[in-house]
Amino acid sequence: MKIAFASQDNIHVNQHFGWCKEFYIYEIKGSEFSFIKSVDSSIEIEDEIEKLTYKIECCEECDILYVQQIGPKASRMVQASGIFPMQASKEGETIEDVLKQFIKMKDNPPIWMRRLLVNEQ
Repeated sequence: MKIAFASQDNIHVNQHFGWCKEFYIYEIKGSEFSFIKSVDSSIEIEDEIEKLTYKIECCEECDILYVQQIGPKASRMVQASGIFPMQASKEGETIEDVLKQFIKMKDNPPIWMRRLLVNEQ
């Protein structure tokens, strides 16, 4: 399962999806997680739909997009592309904590995660 995090520092989930300049991609395999790469998403695009499409393409290999905030239109577009959008549950949330929560959730996954895990096999 691959997760794209919207972050300024690769430590905290602290970026709005539409304004994010860089996504950090992590992968969870079993009970371990690893950093895969960062993806530059800083190209300035005036048209809102084109900008959102570009941001989604930056994360297209991921199963989950984890951000501080995301608007309803962007969230629908992300979902339509096959990526599950999620907003941080609290301010200052760390990427490491989120990854550890996801690993714990795999023992008794919610429905949305079950779908991802089935596709993973």
